[in-house]
Amino acid sequence: MERTQSTAGDTDPVLVAAARSGDLGALTAALADGADVHARDGDDWSALDWAAGRGDTAAVRPLLAAGAAPHAMGREARRPYEIALAAGRLESARELRAAEDALPGVPAPRRTWEPYCRAYPAAEFGRFPGWPANGGEEEMLYLHHDLTVTRSLWHGEDVVFDAVTPEWERFCRETLAFAVPDDFDLMP
Repeated sequence: MERTQSTAGDTDPVLVAAARSGDLGALTAALADGADVHARDGDDWSALDWAAGRGDTAAVRPLLAAGAAPHAMGREARRPYEIALAAGRLESARELRAAEDALPGVPAPRRTWEPYCRAYPAAEFGRFPGWPANGGEEEMLYLHHDLTVTRSLWHGEDVVFDAVTPEWERFCRETLAFAVPDDFDLMP
């Protein structure tokens, strides 16, 4: 297998070098020649890591089709999906997320911020027909990811309301516009 010179002076697999430079022709040729899709460069990045970080979805797709592991991590302990997220590469992140979610026998990583809470004026909760009369006289209350309400910023501490029903869920979603952020909400 041919290798190229890296900036660190080490030699890198051709497939990784092609992904790093964004050369789709060289990447396609390396795949056709049977390049190892799991090979890593001197920085422990794979071709899929580089394509994800560059937001090169045109390279991500054939790498995944050739068997590149969307859940593999190098020494930085970040999956290609996380690299794409950090780089603000939404289209590539979507491709990689779908590939991770489709892995048989591998549970999909959690994609939401949990625990999570958002502060609301206490009066907002009083608009819910099932809100308890003694539902808090504080100025602000905290709505958590599991739709419980507390006086404290900390989940489960000083609970004011925990009667989660479909009506409460609908109120939180539609009236309060509450949603636990998803990974994609991190992106600019």
